[in-house]
Amino acid sequence: MSEKLEQITGQGNVLENEPMSRHCTFRAGGAARYLVTVDDEECFSALMSLLEKEELPWFLLGNGSNLLVSDSGYDGIMIRLGKGFEQISLKDNVISAGSAAPLSRIAAFAAEHSLSGMEFASGIPGSLGGALSMNAGAYGGEMKDIVSKARIYFPGSGETTLDNEMMRFGYRSSVLKQQRGVALRAEMTLACGEKEQILAKSAELNHQRREKQPLEYPSAGSTFKRPEGYYAGKLIADSGCKGMSIGGACVSEKHAGFVINKGNASASDIYSLMRRVQEKVRQNFDVMLEPEVILLGVFEENE
Repeated sequence: MSEKLEQITGQGNVLENEPMSRHCTFRAGGAARYLVTVDDEECFSALMSLLEKEELPWFLLGNGSNLLVSDSGYDGIMIRLGKGFEQISLKDNVISAGSAAPLSRIAAFAAEHSLSGMEFASGIPGSLGGALSMNAGAYGGEMKDIVSKARIYFPGSGETTLDNEMMRFGYRSSVLKQQRGVALRAEMTLACGEKEQILAKSAELNHQRREKQPLEYPSAGSTFKRPEGYYAGKLIADSGCKGMSIGGACVSEKHAGFVINKGNASASDIYSLMRRVQEKVRQNFDVMLEPEVILLGVFEENE
């Protein structure tokens, strides 16, 4: 299989039994059977044709900032979009970017060109593709507020262009999650503004992020989605879970909404702690927290 993959992607773009701890911000997790990098849409299309023909399991890896792979790994093809999907360009007040472009870099590009609307995204660690998939948001802004259209691949039906309404953005959701689509690129329509004000607002939001979030430790950001009518971090803190740990995984003392890797945590440590937090909150408030982190593979709890 590695030879077939390299025929499509080129030599050096296929890694076998690649540890996902190297590619996920949790710094934990087992190996993927193959990690394949594709550098352009033609290569991506050829790869997907092969995977569909061979009926092979696959998963699209973004920046790995919202993903936990089990210790047993992923017995499939992990796909990473390469440099050909990182370009950022501008026409009038519309930014066009490939889905592998870091969201923070697009936000910086917008600020440099005096365009407002992406300040909320300046500190988000993910890629554009991941942000589109989960309708990433922070500090009152979301991707649904700025995306005008996106080029999407759907398994079995190929590529298409969707407008904002067709993306079906919801809370930490979009058509990409609902139908397992892959974002290839997108356009974001922003408002003209004052560069100094945009930079100042971005700096203030990033200061707030550093003050309130445990950015000094590996994590996947907010571990759980916000339950309707509640805040996950407050429910977790009020359930006495701050500082709770299993192995190297710990509920942050700084922000209870974050499970962090405080010291060589395994994926099972992190998963077990997530389950324990869910149970504590359920017992105390009759609310079942839903993970915001994507869990990939087979998980077993550590006690």
